[in-house]
Amino acid sequence: MSRTWGGVLAAPAAWGLLQLQLLALGLISLAFNLAALVLYPLLGRERGRRAGRAGIAYGYRGYWAFTRLFGLLRLELDALAPLADEPRLVVVANHPSLLDAMLLVARLPRAFCVMKASLLRNPFLGAGARLARYISNDSAHAMVRRAVAELRDGGQLVMFPEGTRTTAPPLNAFHPSFALIAKHARAPIQTVFIDTDSPYLSKGWPLARLPPLPIRFSVRLGERFAPRADHDALTREIEGYFRADAAARVTRPASAATA
Repeated sequence: MSRTWGGVLAAPAAWGLLQLQLLALGLISLAFNLAALVLYPLLGRERGRRAGRAGIAYGYRGYWAFTRLFGLLRLELDALAPLADEPRLVVVANHPSLLDAMLLVARLPRAFCVMKASLLRNPFLGAGARLARYISNDSAHAMVRRAVAELRDGGQLVMFPEGTRTTAPPLNAFHPSFALIAKHARAPIQTVFIDTDSPYLSKGWPLARLPPLPIRFSVRLGERFAPRADHDALTREIEGYFRADAAARVTRPASAATA
């Protein structure tokens, strides 16, 4: 298949294939959530948690393998491999795109996330997340308490301290909840950098708009930080660390390697 996606003749085909990939993602998500809706009352907490998190991870991994067939997305996610089996870890990353959580969770089968309460209550969109024991953000106190408990049970918390996709480049201000959770769980914080040269699915990007192709995403492991009693100071330190990397990234292109 031609990789001349930037050409005039290739643009309609590339747009169609990109929409096909989004449709496939929606169908995979719907199928998994329907299965989770049935499994949730049948499996106990521990079995359901393992099945839900593994199902999400391997479902996304399969989806990324499917997208490779079209050559529109070029992903380099191998840096996450050393983290896959490590328990009790807080993973924090920058948040340029709507794809970020899917990129990380695909390689982290122990992972759980914090989600909007409205999504968790949706019977079709939230069933898989409830099975995996993802955490609602409707109560800050309950969110911290549950996240700490899941970490102590050996889970990995994936969080984006910006709170939403980046709206004020290079980074939004960081929220301290990740450092507070790490403090109470006595869990280390592993920083992860998501590099991309694409605006695709950034904040405000229309789903139907064709971005420059190919779309490249890569991840890098950063420093690991020990939890600290003064979690606000730790939040400021880690935010500064991310900002320094973002400034350096202006002159460093994202990886062109393909997963």
